[in-house]
Amino acid sequence: MWEHEQLVVRTGRRSGMTTMVALHSTEAGPAVGGCRMKSYDQITDAVTDVLRLSKAMTLKCAAAGIPHGGAKSVIVVDRPLTQRLRREVLLDHADLINEFAGAYRAGPDVGTGPDDMAVLRELTPHAYCLPEEQGGTGSSSGPTARGVLAALKAASQHVFGTHDLTGKKVVISGFGSVGELIARGLEGAEIVVSDVDESRRTGEFGWVHPAQAYQVEADVLVPAAVGGVLSPETVARLDVRLIVGPANNQLTDDSVAGLLEQRGVVWVPDHVASAGGVIYTLAREDDGADHETALKRVDGIEETVRELLRSRQ
Repeated sequence: MWEHEQLVVRTGRRSGMTTMVALHSTEAGPAVGGCRMKSYDQITDAVTDVLRLSKAMTLKCAAAGIPHGGAKSVIVVDRPLTQRLRREVLLDHADLINEFAGAYRAGPDVGTGPDDMAVLRELTPHAYCLPEEQGGTGSSSGPTARGVLAALKAASQHVFGTHDLTGKKVVISGFGSVGELIARGLEGAEIVVSDVDESRRTGEFGWVHPAQAYQVEADVLVPAAVGGVLSPETVARLDVRLIVGPANNQLTDDSVAGLLEQRGVVWVPDHVASAGGVIYTLAREDDGADHETALKRVDGIEETVRELLRSRQ
């Protein structure tokens, strides 16, 4: 069943690359969502991704009490990106964003960052998270990680009887900017990390191959990389009691949530745990809040998770 208001796919006139926007809902307000830049095996995979991600953004905004709907955009990388080609496809994407006349407002996502948002802003006003020196809030990794840590506090209290994870084993799958910040925020825990990029391996934390990350016996699993990682097959091999992480669309389909419950695994939905970045950005850039006020709003994720888990008892 079609749930989205719009899906627009374009071939960029400068780059010749495919760029798309999925607008899931504007019922609560203009839709917000990140711009993802990555390669896909087939164009249909990109369409599936943008549709699922945009729906997740609607849920994220609703759970966070933000007066916005959800959307997402994807730039399909089909050849090596030179500096010139990257700029051209971003300008093409800005053209597409402008077609929505403010109904879609973009931010960074996998494969993009503040500098890319600055390129978008050359042609569209509808881009968040420009570099701080250009008046934006920069990377949202810090607030996103802070929100996950807030969610972990409430969930740990629910599962283990304490918000303190000291001595607990935590596996973090995906050791990028957000995953690393989460690891460093869990003082006293036994941290094991995993990433497809072997160069990120250090002696500071334990390490496991990505293929094994969801089979390690641990107390907590933190999915912090790509989505679609929790399938019926994966759930059958899990040996953890709690899953909380920032990766979007962690379940391969909604039925997996029931499988987790059957196995006694508490899962905090990713659209709740990963909302710190959008909460912070909109507080600063839309509402004019200062840094500390915006962070307090991010910390509110702890109470959201507490109420969510209380309602499941």
